[in-house]
Amino acid sequence: MKIKSEYKKLWGNCLKKIQSSVSEQAFETWFSSLSATSCSGDEITLQVPNRFHYEWLESKYSEILNTAIIDVFGVSLKINYSVLISQEQNEQSTSSPAGSLIPKQFHRASQLNNRYTFSNFIEGKGNQFAKAAASSVADGPGQTPFNPLVIYSNPGLGKTHLIQAIGNHILKTQPKMKVIYATSEKFMLDFINSIQNNNSTKFAQYYRNVDILILDDVQFFQSKEQTQEQFFHLFNDLFQQGKQIVLTTDRHPNELTHLKDRLVSRFQSGLIVDIQPPDLETRIAILMKKAENEKLEIPYDVTEFLAASFTDDIRMMEGAMVKILALSSLTNTDINKNLSKTVIKDILGDKAFKKITMKDICKKVSKETGISESKVYSKSRQVDIVFSRHISMYLCRQLTKNSLTHIGNHFGKRDHATIIHACKTIEEKMKDDKQTEKLINKIQSELQ
Repeated sequence: MKIKSEYKKLWGNCLKKIQSSVSEQAFETWFSSLSATSCSGDEITLQVPNRFHYEWLESKYSEILNTAIIDVFGVSLKINYSVLISQEQNEQSTSSPAGSLIPKQFHRASQLNNRYTFSNFIEGKGNQFAKAAASSVADGPGQTPFNPLVIYSNPGLGKTHLIQAIGNHILKTQPKMKVIYATSEKFMLDFINSIQNNNSTKFAQYYRNVDILILDDVQFFQSKEQTQEQFFHLFNDLFQQGKQIVLTTDRHPNELTHLKDRLVSRFQSGLIVDIQPPDLETRIAILMKKAENEKLEIPYDVTEFLAASFTDDIRMMEGAMVKILALSSLTNTDINKNLSKTVIKDILGDKAFKKITMKDICKKVSKETGISESKVYSKSRQVDIVFSRHISMYLCRQLTKNSLTHIGNHFGKRDHATIIHACKTIEEKMKDDKQTEKLINKIQSELQ
């Protein structure tokens, strides 16, 4: 165990790093009251004022916390949380004065969060196929044709919940199996640390000595060639041994333009499934289930209002609910629509009740480039018209949640390859041409 004064000092340095990464208000609200109560082995325990505080840190600031800890401590530490027990509570309780750890599920070497299960995953039309595939893999890891299983969707639609549910189900039904869950960023940081500390063998053993490898957000590997190379060899080794591999990404592997073709080919050798944004009824059910799990009472009209406000990011929607509960508790305010509106506006800003459409984008591009909308939608190959069309396609991809197919249909039933080509063309042009970059940034900022 680290000497108390040593880890306390290191935690103080972590707070300084965090303070430079977030706004003054965010730091005062969510970090100034944090204290490190213990640090042992590969774990650190942070004390928080209440459970709402913990929920908000986990949903919004986990990456900032992990990055600061790695920078200061030099290693990745598992973060445990304990709730501060007041003097009055302490007198009435037989619990340790240090507080009660929450939640216990973060203590496992697998890095899995036990709160993610199939039983509390709300199924809807948009995720039925993905859930069925995940359940099949969980029942027979390495025994189905779904290896690897690749689940893709826009952020916040439940990929992480589903893949961790796979790991938790396996550990419950086959406890002797070794399951490792990691984000792709953690995988890369572990790889870099192994090189810096000259312990590549330990890194290889950790990730190869598994029965199931679950890796989140593999789009993070794009343009990171050494990490891709390392993962390629790991993938081959596990696959040859019949070990189960589960991956997620924020888009179809074919759209990971800066990922090596041989890796994309490996991903395509198994099953690739997507998750679509849930409909209103499913979003309401998700919020009601979360409230039930946390033993919280939220008026139905507030639940419905929240569900209607967040159409395509479930994580953000749940985070909004946590913030509403936190504000209600800390300010002794009733949970109602007015409080909900304040929180939603704070999270989404001016976009809170505004949605950018592909029509809006094309109209704005037409105005800025001097090319009529009809020509943007036409089949013309004239250079300036193609340029405007490519900008429109690129911004539709960046500013809306529409799939490549939907974007292609909007531009006269063009296929997804055409949209990918347009996006890559604009990305390359922005690198070499400052005027193009300036134009696109101007259009984007005015639309938002």
